[in-house]
Formats: sequence, structure tokens, C-alpha cells
Amino acid sequence: MANKSLITRILSSIFFKRANIGAVRYARNAKSLFGLISEAINKSGGLSGKNIAAFKDQLFIVTRLLKAYASGEYRQIPWKTLIRIIAVLIYFVSPIDILPDFLPIVGFTDDIALMLWLFSGLKDDLDKFSEWETTNEAAQNTNLKTIKIG
Repeated sequence: MANKSLITRILSSIFFKRANIGAVRYARNAKSLFGLISEAINKSGGLSGKNIAAFKDQLFIVTRLLKAYASGEYRQIPWKTLIRIIAVLIYFVSPIDILPDFLPIVGFTDDIALMLWLFSGLKDDLDKFSEWETTNEAAQNTNLKTIKIG
């Protein structure tokens, strides 16, 4: 077990297994999902450092994707990917995990490592969502111009 990487240890931990089970419930309940998104954003607000800005940018893309999913606007995400995202967010917001958050500095190491693992594994899905978001935003702006002109 000592030779396993941190991510491997997290993914095989009881904490992540519980998060995975809970993820299905969150995926089926928009109100709970919005609450989880809020908790993740709040927790990320307390993080600081030179590389945290890029981390927060990726987190905000993921949370926008989940908001669009929960509102029914965006459903082009595989179920397995959705559950993985939610499970990682559950783990991220939980103060009790492999490295409890109350441990100074070290407590967030596992959370951030798992989030970075998620971001790198979802690159294609996040790119597709960003493209959809841009297209959808452009369409909404066109509709607003049409309404104002008309």
C-alpha cells in the first residue's frame, strides 16, 4: 500500500467509495447538486497560491457544467463521467478523508490532487461543454438582439 500513488490510494479509499455511492443521489436531485456546487466553490475560495488561479478556472468550468446539467440545459455528458465529477466534488468538500482538512497545509493535498486528476481526465468533455457554452451564449445574444430590434 505504501508504494501506491496518492490518487490510487484516494480512489480505493472508503472515503471515495462513499462519495461514489452518494454521487448517484446527487445526480438525481438538482437541489442537492446545486448545494454541492456551492460548497465546492466556497471551499475553493479559501485556497491561495500561485497555481490556484488555474485550478479555480477549471473548477468553475466543472461547476458550470453541473449547473447546466442540473437545470436540464446540457445533457451531452456520459452518466459515468457525471458520477465521477460529482464523486470527486463530494470528496473535495468533505473535511474527513485520507488527509483530513484540519491538518495545516497537508490537509488539502489529497483534495487538490484528486481535482487535478479529474480535470486532466475530463479534458475532452470539458472542451465539448465549453464549446456548447460558447455556442449557446452566442445564440442567446443573437436572440436578445432580435428581441430588442423587433
